[in-house]
Amino acid sequence: MVALDLLGRRWTLRILWELRGGPLVFRALQHACDDVAPSVLNTRLAELRELDVVETTSDGYALTAEGRALGELLLPLDAWARRWAASSGRVGSRPT
Repeated sequence: MVALDLLGRRWTLRILWELRGGPLVFRALQHACDDVAPSVLNTRLAELRELDVVETTSDGYALTAEGRALGELLLPLDAWARRWAASSGRVGSRPT
């Protein structure tokens, strides 16, 4: 339940999604997340580090092995969301 609670918090899934391609420094991650407030990004990163999903590396913030495994589990959800968006006329819309 702890993990599901964290995943349901605003910006958490977006942070994970943006880190899927590799490490990002704080400012790059903030920009990739549509300039999320620094305090919110710091809080979410601390929470994700506590769960061993994100780690700090010399290259910035990166997914751990657990974070990459979680990302693999989220891919079917992304595929479903894309199909749903296309069938409901919501293609290209993104929540903030």
